[in-house]
Amino acid sequence: MTGWSRASQVTAAGVLSELDAAGVRYLRVLWCDNANIIRARAVRVRPLGEVSVRISAGQMALPVMGDSVVAGSGLGPVGEAELVPDWTTLTSLPYAPGEAAVIGDLEQLGLPWAHCPRAFLKEQIAQLAELGLNVQSAFENEFYLLRREEGELLPADTTVYAATASMNRHRVFMHALTLALEAQGVEPETYYPESGPGQMELVVRHGGALESADRQIVFRETVHGVAQEHGYVASFLPKVFEGSAGSGCHINISLWQGETSVTGDAEQPTGLSLPAQHFIAGVLLHLPALCALSIPSRNSYRRILPHAWAGAYCTWGYANREAAVRVSRGEAGATRFELKTADASANPYLALGALIAAGLDGIRRSLPLPAEVGTDPGHLSEKERAAGQIRPLPTSLGEAISELERDPVLLKALGTERAATYLAVRRAEWEALQNLSLQDELRLLAERY
Repeated sequence: MTGWSRASQVTAAGVLSELDAAGVRYLRVLWCDNANIIRARAVRVRPLGEVSVRISAGQMALPVMGDSVVAGSGLGPVGEAELVPDWTTLTSLPYAPGEAAVIGDLEQLGLPWAHCPRAFLKEQIAQLAELGLNVQSAFENEFYLLRREEGELLPADTTVYAATASMNRHRVFMHALTLALEAQGVEPETYYPESGPGQMELVVRHGGALESADRQIVFRETVHGVAQEHGYVASFLPKVFEGSAGSGCHINISLWQGETSVTGDAEQPTGLSLPAQHFIAGVLLHLPALCALSIPSRNSYRRILPHAWAGAYCTWGYANREAAVRVSRGEAGATRFELKTADASANPYLALGALIAAGLDGIRRSLPLPAEVGTDPGHLSEKERAAGQIRPLPTSLGEAISELERDPVLLKALGTERAATYLAVRRAEWEALQNLSLQDELRLLAERY
């Protein structure tokens, strides 16, 4: 935000004075809960004012269906957490003139709260740093533009993949979205219409792990806000229409030592450095449990199907869009890898943090990388898949929850309290929504993701 305080060493009173001088009336303090609902409390901006936001502990135990605390979550009406702004994330809201937003950390008694998703990601970043490594990452979003007609949500167009007709039709919206993102420090790189009717993909520039997760919050909020300004409903729901492409949110990662990428190694037969090989091996080992965090909605599993380019099998490969982990190659070997079994129903801090935790386990134990799969694993026989250590991923949220409950590495990384509450929330969602039709899911969830 040009000219505004975005450093970590600032005072709330100083920021509010700047915001007041700029004509900002309300400051939204954001958090993202276990159900991946982005929520906010807004503070009235006044010169030399204060930012004091507290939420009930039970707020982190709300499911996507509604605002009733999940039984057995370990949280309820007793207890509070303070939402402490991270001023480095302060931004004006181009789609909401007169308002600004900042992302908050949840704390108790001045320390990170055990249920704070952002603190979880910070913990995994710190553990990776102990090994002399860091990651650059980016969330690669697909979403649908919809229009509301007689109470129903219909696609904003009927075009096909990369159709210039869609680009022409939605030019004004896409240009407004681009300007709004850039005004908030999020840099779009490529855009094209995806395969589904009204479906878009907009890729933004990578950054550090925490920065990229924060950008994912900004991205979702901005897409929703700009779409509403232009008369659309935007939805990141993984599966919107039967027979049409689902929407993923691939998580792209590269490994670094300081300012040097250590993802690739042309001397290795795989083209991957040893740390990258071990990292991916860890991800593949824990992927069935990781699914409960990276594709954590009942609706997600309508998308994760064989032959759907969504990564339905526990495999890796170069430029293989049926592999759960797809690797990209450059002249010096691999340049980055992406987890395809991820979508925007996932809390970005939990999904990326768990991805790093799985990779850390692979590095610490020097896990061997299985052989690359250079074909669609769905076309292999069961015997061939078994010989190649190719496992199918969970076919439902219920299965993924069970896998996470049996994964001591990810449970330890999450911590006892966070894991218990997260599992309770997602289990409640699974039990409540597992029998809904796709149309009913769309009605309920289209604007919540």
